[in-house]
Amino acid sequence: MSVQQPAWNLPQNRTAEPVLKIYNSLTRSKTEFVPRNGRHVKWYNCGPTVYDASHMGHARNYVTQDVLRRIMTDYFGYDVHFVMNITDIDDKIIQRARQNHLLDTFRAETTALSLDLISQIQSSWRTHVRERVGKGLPQDLQPSEGQEDQRWPRLVELIQDKAWKEECLRRDEKFDMYFSSATRTLAAIQIAKSHLEGGRTNPDVAHELIDNSKDILAQSLDSQYYATVTDPAISRALAAHWEGQFFKDMARLRVRDPDTLTRVTEYVPEIVAFVERIVQNGYAYEAQGSVYFDTLAFDRADGHDYAKLEPWSKGNRELLEGGEGDLSSKIGRQSSSDFALWKASKPGEPSWPSPWGMGRPGWHIECSVMASAILGDNMDIHSGGIDLAFPHHDNEMAQSEAYHKCGSWVNYFIHTGHLHIEGLKMSKSLKNFITIDEILEKYSARQLRLAFLTQLWNAKVDFSESLMTGEVRNIELTLNNFFTVVKALVSQARADVTKSDGYHHYENQEHELTSSFHESQTTFREALCDSFNTPAAIDTLRDLVSKTNVYINSRSKGLNIGVIENIARWVGQMLRMLGLGEGETSEIGWGQDNLGDSNINRDELLMPYLRSLSSFRDGVRHLAMQKSDTALKDILALCDKLRDVDLVPLGVALDDQEDGKALVKLVPPAELIKARDDKRAQIDAKAAKKAASVEAERQKRLQRLEKGRVTPQQMFKPPIIPEGLYGSWNDDGIPLTDGEGKELSKNQAKKVQKDWAAQKKLHDEFLVWQNSG
Repeated sequence: MSVQQPAWNLPQNRTAEPVLKIYNSLTRSKTEFVPRNGRHVKWYNCGPTVYDASHMGHARNYVTQDVLRRIMTDYFGYDVHFVMNITDIDDKIIQRARQNHLLDTFRAETTALSLDLISQIQSSWRTHVRERVGKGLPQDLQPSEGQEDQRWPRLVELIQDKAWKEECLRRDEKFDMYFSSATRTLAAIQIAKSHLEGGRTNPDVAHELIDNSKDILAQSLDSQYYATVTDPAISRALAAHWEGQFFKDMARLRVRDPDTLTRVTEYVPEIVAFVERIVQNGYAYEAQGSVYFDTLAFDRADGHDYAKLEPWSKGNRELLEGGEGDLSSKIGRQSSSDFALWKASKPGEPSWPSPWGMGRPGWHIECSVMASAILGDNMDIHSGGIDLAFPHHDNEMAQSEAYHKCGSWVNYFIHTGHLHIEGLKMSKSLKNFITIDEILEKYSARQLRLAFLTQLWNAKVDFSESLMTGEVRNIELTLNNFFTVVKALVSQARADVTKSDGYHHYENQEHELTSSFHESQTTFREALCDSFNTPAAIDTLRDLVSKTNVYINSRSKGLNIGVIENIARWVGQMLRMLGLGEGETSEIGWGQDNLGDSNINRDELLMPYLRSLSSFRDGVRHLAMQKSDTALKDILALCDKLRDVDLVPLGVALDDQEDGKALVKLVPPAELIKARDDKRAQIDAKAAKKAASVEAERQKRLQRLEKGRVTPQQMFKPPIIPEGLYGSWNDDGIPLTDGEGKELSKNQAKKVQKDWAAQKKLHDEFLVWQNSG
């Protein structure tokens, strides 16, 4: 369909409007995007389960979804209602909150280090090793009462066996994490024992033991006291904390807030009513206070198919059980593929009233209810990570279609691809787990977004050091340099606006560049219409920048500023549209990377002063170049000092041009300082190499002169050579016979004469050097 676009989006001279097609997981193909209601798009995005810090997997998913949303709204001009949920009722949240609460309570009640405390943690350690680590241990290393201290050195030695460790990891990818917890706890126990023997029992040493063994201790406390934690506010407080941290991280990544945000805890009555309707419609059943969705009944019904997204995963027990959570009882479930709509709460779990007793929502039902409450019985787009396709999204669709009695609840399902770190799935057990906070200490939000933009949104992303320091850094540097040069040229042209040479400067090169510009606009649009092909779109921008740079470099004089300014503005607008910067749409460049500085226009503030300073420098240089007096060289040196020393920390670059005037550029000071220091380092290295070469030549000459100190008449006689080597010599000191009185052979005579001539030459050089003083 045709959608009204902003003027700057319309490529020139195209014969047909490209049509937006999206890869739809439901059809497993690219299909034309046609919203049900004109330009209005209803979009639901699966939000996070908030129980821990946001990580690179979250960045991959939510930055990518933000890019697609920006393209839909800011480029294609759709009116998008973007809804996202927060899962704040979940098995992981309940368990983590309960364990944190029990551990904090235990720590607060512990006022001294004691033998009982150490014994309790030792007992927890033995349980942990037996259940999590001991599965891979030989029988003689299995933990037993009082033996851990003696056996642990042998176990540490065993863990260094690569083959054994790989075998353990094949059985359980979390083995390394479990083993690390065990070693850390045992070390803490041994330190605590030494403290106790030394009479140190104060709270600090007790709390140190608890802190260093918290992973194991929390599990142990939870297994003993889980039933005592009944306040729903405990799990809600944990979720609220991590929700706040999540949105802080999203803001740092420049991900826009959803138009509507929903939380599960705020929709429990609607969830109960939703489940009741599904039961009434014949697609769910109650079992001991829980309610399960009947997948077989749904699959048999006309017009319904279970697992539309991944029909091949229907019987995947691991995926099905993973979707149910660790705390699910599954009692009364009729089929292994059936999933919980409502869970009867057990002791230690938050609960709400329902017709089936006190309980809590299942995971899959949450999104169905909240999406339906906001968007109705159908939505245009549902999005999330590919790991959610089955069973979560397949279960969502099944229960929603069962509720609404419809055959199509979602029109377009879009799934972002997996994230791998250096070729491996991100995992704490593999020690490649990276939080958003950690990655932003190393790279900027812009660089992370560029990394995702250079790869297809629905493909697997391999996040690596080489990607960031190679392709991403090159793209950023290329665009930074382009914008810096264009802004400087535009500023210079405006300063010289009254100095027209009376010529239009629109010739074949300008026609060709303008034609390339319009072709790039068309290609860029075609790339985004091809299921948001951002790698091709970025390549289009890079190619246009390259052609513009070629034009700039080939037209040092007579440059048409208007042409390159239009290109630079459009490139900047496209980058900001993709979320790579913020600021006014008329601005040249990325826009502000740091939103806190968005109210400061550095160019307007500094450029008048810098132009005056540059003009002064131009005049001084001009005068100096007209004379040959030594004093004028000092003026040139001062000009160079102004350029290379004084202005660099201010972020000002002065590039000398052919006409003797400098092009004034504003560049981040750190970049200028680094470029200057690198240049100095190269000069110093070159000078050091030259000095070393000169010194080597000097030493070589000294060695030659020292060798020439010996006269040719003495060179074949003792003490220069060993006694008895030769028997007689002529008047010039050339040997005639060997030590036994035999006449030298022809070859021997020829060699000594040659050596004598060479030494005479060296000695003559020595005498000249000596006489010269």
